[in-house]
Amino acid sequence: MVQSLVSISRTLCKDVEALVAEDRATGQPVAPFIYNPLVYAREPHETYLTKYGVRPKQVLLVGMNPGPFGMAQTGVPFGDVSMVRDFLQVDGRVERPLGEHPSRPVNGFSCRRKEVSGTRLWGFAHEKFGSAEQFFSRFFVVNYCPLVFMEQSGRNLTPDKLPKKFKDQLEAACDRALRQTALVLRPSWVLGVGAFAEKRAKIALSGLEISVGSILHPSPASPAANRGWSGAVEKQLTELGIDL
Repeated sequence: MVQSLVSISRTLCKDVEALVAEDRATGQPVAPFIYNPLVYAREPHETYLTKYGVRPKQVLLVGMNPGPFGMAQTGVPFGDVSMVRDFLQVDGRVERPLGEHPSRPVNGFSCRRKEVSGTRLWGFAHEKFGSAEQFFSRFFVVNYCPLVFMEQSGRNLTPDKLPKKFKDQLEAACDRALRQTALVLRPSWVLGVGAFAEKRAKIALSGLEISVGSILHPSPASPAANRGWSGAVEKQLTELGIDL
């Protein structure tokens, strides 16, 4: 099973790299800066997959794409450095992406910036389950899209805002990977962390006997999340019949 997840990741990496290369060749790329942590942070990313993707899961949580201070630094979804290193006990070599934005450097596990979404999500796992092993005995976390898109200013550009032709091709590759991941992990529930991921999961998993829903995104840009994300998500999971 573990090798299947690594295989899915490497195929997705190859697919999106080809798409980005084709896009850049047009001379008018969809974003001036695109990072692919499946390339430059492959070691910790695959450590995460092989360490925790080892058995079927009850719940698969799906984020949108890497944050600049999370998976972009560590290769792990919602990958705040301290949470990945200290709670998940994942580490590894992180190289530099090609064409780095000067205000968004990749410093890997030396990054000093916190990733609030990651501290909230993994903090919830620690609070409710006590250990990473207990959390991953029932849950797993992936990102739908592995790429980081940035505007010239350094501002994050989310996948749903990309030009249609590129977005359609990207979504086709990401849909395939998500469907394959679900077939490997055989979850009862796939929950989008936010509305975008839920929408894509419903499309990618069409025809499979898997329930799809969503939970509140832990982003600090969300007023609801800032009012108490952990409590809100526990309530949402309970309402779905997922007992913690």
